Amino acid sequence: MKVTDIKVYLVNVYRANWVFVKVLTDGGLHGVGEATLEYREKTVAEAILELKRELVGKDPHNIEKFYADAYRDAYWRGGPVLMSALAGVEMALWDIKGKAFGVPVYQLLGGKCRDRVTCYANAWFSPARTPDEFAVKARQAVAMGYRGLKWDPFGSAWQQIAKHEMQQARECIRAVVEAVGDDVDILIEAHGRFNIPSAVKVSQMLEEFDVLWLEEPIPPDNKEGLADVRRRSRVPIAAGERMYGRYDYRECFRLGCVDYAQPDVSHMGIAELRKIGAMAECHHIPICPHNPSGPIANAATLQLAACMPNFAFLETMIYDVPYRRELTTEEVDIVDGAMLIPEKPGLGLDINEDALAEHPYKPVALRHYAGTLTEIRPADATGIATN
Repeated sequence: MKVTDIKVYLVNVYRANWVFVKVLTDGGLHGVGEATLEYREKTVAEAILELKRELVGKDPHNIEKFYADAYRDAYWRGGPVLMSALAGVEMALWDIKGKAFGVPVYQLLGGKCRDRVTCYANAWFSPARTPDEFAVKARQAVAMGYRGLKWDPFGSAWQQIAKHEMQQARECIRAVVEAVGDDVDILIEAHGRFNIPSAVKVSQMLEEFDVLWLEEPIPPDNKEGLADVRRRSRVPIAAGERMYGRYDYRECFRLGCVDYAQPDVSHMGIAELRKIGAMAECHHIPICPHNPSGPIANAATLQLAACMPNFAFLETMIYDVPYRRELTTEEVDIVDGAMLIPEKPGLGLDINEDALAEHPYKPVALRHYAGTLTEIRPADATGIATN
């Protein structure tokens, strides 16, 4: 069996454009992957097509060789564009391999540790702006079975946080905590917005709420600074969505940057994330992948959740555009706040090319520091569970 072609699809989903990859072979099998790189989707799509030269005519089963050679031959190695392109193609190759052997990908990675993984909810809050509105949305998410809620309560703060901004964040968090009670985990996102003294000050404010973690408190460029914040913080620190492979994570673990590691499969691929998971396991650090993208990335992350002993929580965007279910054959089963691991061969889903074409690429601007982050979903968004 040889690879004959690679196709790329960009589909607009309101807050971003998903980047889907399809690898075709002469053996009647094809595989799908996802390389969604928000705000740089066209760039990563072109990088995927450049990888086509490396792969067409090659055996799709030789995944490790393709990945290693493509990484080496890029010369300007690493970074989000190359690693996301590699991730999308590599995912599709695992999908082909699983289909060829008639097994889910997790069986090719060592077999199952669990048949479901606990989810925490993201996107539950849209379009809340006031503490009372957040409280209402929080109760709705908990009623759906979720026992962890994550959000960014810091508005448009950048680097510094003013006293009134800190108070607004505190009131928002308190409203959610009082609405859902002590049995629900609270996860606070910062999107890399603070400088070191502000991050430390925020961590001190969070102590009264017994949060599960403070996520990405400073920009991702400074691992030494992140380690400094962690040493000075009495709340656990999560980070890693903007680290793009094992070399980034080697320094992260060596410096002691995180309590929870958050690699993203759509920016490194399945095998690379599996290797990072093993590195984290040596440091007794749980893996909680960044998982805000589309159905193929979610499917790949579920395969890793099945086979990684130190996989702790799955980020789940619990609402999405109403046409999500038309774009792929995804089936999401959530029972008591946990997502079930699918048992179909490969990644367990396929794309609907006609439906993708109905939602073409549209440029989307970053809203993380504009005070409009809660507008993450359209007004007609629906739940992602299909059970």
